[in-house]
This record gives sequence, structure tokens and C-alpha cells, in this order.
Amino acid sequence: MSETLKIGALGLIHDHVWSNLAALANCDGAELVAASDSNEPLTARVSREYCCRTYATHEELLDSEQLDAVYVFSSNTEGAELAIRSMERNLHVLSEKPMSARLGQADRMLAAAAKNGVKLVINWPFAWWPQLQAALTMAKDGAIGKLWGVKYRAAHAGPKELGCSEYFCNWLFDRELNGGGAMLDYCGYGCLLSAAMLGQPEKVTGIMGGQIKDSLAVEDNAVIAMTYGFGIATAEASWTQIGKLTSYTTAIYGTEGTLRVEPRPEGKLYLATENDPAGREISLPGQEPRLRDSATHFVSVARDGAEPWLLCQPDLSRNAQEIMEAGMKSSMQERHILLPLDS
Repeated sequence: MSETLKIGALGLIHDHVWSNLAALANCDGAELVAASDSNEPLTARVSREYCCRTYATHEELLDSEQLDAVYVFSSNTEGAELAIRSMERNLHVLSEKPMSARLGQADRMLAAAAKNGVKLVINWPFAWWPQLQAALTMAKDGAIGKLWGVKYRAAHAGPKELGCSEYFCNWLFDRELNGGGAMLDYCGYGCLLSAAMLGQPEKVTGIMGGQIKDSLAVEDNAVIAMTYGFGIATAEASWTQIGKLTSYTTAIYGTEGTLRVEPRPEGKLYLATENDPAGREISLPGQEPRLRDSATHFVSVARDGAEPWLLCQPDLSRNAQEIMEAGMKSSMQERHILLPLDS
């Protein structure tokens, strides 16, 4: 492997790709050498902004370039398959969240990484928030006692209303390519946090609603409730919420305290205890350099051999995928679903 990680981008139809390529451009340990997508306006943009070679098909890029790793930013369905094909070529992979459209794909991704001895990192955008990193460390270290609950709500007015591109919306609103609608797009954050903090639940209950935007063929609101022997967790998703109030806030509950994590990189962290029930702001420690952004972290994993950080670990993303699949199944069958799911 070269000292500078040579990376190809497979797919440009996931709008998150552009912020991740910007981080990659500012990372000393890696470079974008090529990108592929069937949409010429997207390859023209990436060529113009990053001066990299472009290809109309992913296979052409993989066959033509000498790479160390790939970024995968396609639909949830195609992205999983691209990740598997890349790992079968002994390439390290950073794949955008969620891990896949279906649990079976996530299991195949884990198997491909293990078989070929390559690293797989799942990028969740909130993983790089300093206050969330600090909160998870505090919770894991017992700062609020035994954990019994996690709550996360991901919500906005909708992909189109948010300004997402037509390329992004075309597959987000396609149940086959996305795996669902708002539930697969947004409940995954809360499912991942719950899996990381509490493990796999015993029972999952999902509710989907599509009654607000009846023009969509997929659900625009969803809730997944996770039942544990010692607590409960909820993951909420909405494509219909007006305003930012309540969006992207994390709550972690323990027997000795509560942590509230405000959203976005500049958000604050608060701790409430029995002696300080109103809560107080927690001063954040210095952020670990490798947790600054996706590119810096990926270099530490793919080139330097570090293990993926908690929220980027593929096995936890796989577990979140199982919870989401159970939530989808629960909603469609109108019953609780027990875990683990039948293989």
C-alpha cells in the first residue's frame, strides 16, 4: 500500500458524497484519484472540483485504476453490492450509512471483509460530532450508572424540501433501492446508538406512517421501539417536520443520570444527576485527531491498521440493520418481532 491512500469514489448519487470528498481533499494521508457514476453532470462536477479521472461505470473504474480503497456513495441497494465487489478485489471500503438495504446484504459485506482481510468502515455523519463522542465515552465509562434507555429523533421537512438533489431523491423515494422510506433513511441513527449502548434488543416494534405526504410511495414518518430486559430505546424518523426543534437530539438514560447531546458539530453536551436535576453543560475534552472527520479516520483504519471507532464499526451497523429490518417487518405485520431474526 502506498504511503498516500489512493481512493476511488464509486457512485455520486448520494448527496453526502460531497462533504466527504471535501474532507478527503483536506486529508494529507489520502487522495481521490477517480470517480464513477452514470450521470454525466455528477462526473463533470467531481472532475471540475477535484481534478480526478472519471468513468461512466463502476466496473470500468475498478478495472482501470490501481487503488488502495474506495468510497461507496450509491443507493442502499447498489452500494452494498459495490462494497462487496470492491472487497473481493482486496480494497478497503468506506460505505455511507445505512450499511445496506437488507440485512442479508449487511451479512455478506461482513463476510467479504473477513474473507479478504480488508477493512470496512460505515460512515454515519453524526459520528464526528465531538459532543456525541464525549457522551458515548462517558456512558460507556459508567458516568450515569447502568444504562437503561436511548432516544434519538432524526427529522426534517423532507429531502426535496431540504434541497437534496434529484439524483438523491430518485432512489430515496424508491422502496427497492432505499429499502424503505424514512425508516431506512433515518431510524438507523437511533438503532445504531441503541445497539452501541445497550446491545441488541429482545423485541422490536415498528410503526410507519405515510399519511402526511400522500404523494410519496414510501413512508414519510416512522418510529422503532426497542425492548430490553432492563430498559427501552426509541428511534424516530420524519420527513415532514417543520423547523429544527427536537431534531437530531440524543438522550442517554442511566440509573444515576441523563445525558443530552445537542446536534451538529457545534452542539453542546449536558449532564443531569440527582444532585443537579436541571443539568449542566459538560466541558468537552480535546477531540482525538483521528475522529475529526471521515477521511482522517478512514486513513487511520485502512492505512495505519487502527480499528474503526465505535459508531463506524461494521458489526454494529449490521446490528442496526437487523433492528431496522425487524422494525419494517413489525410495521407491515402489525406485531412485535423477536430478535435475532431468522436467517
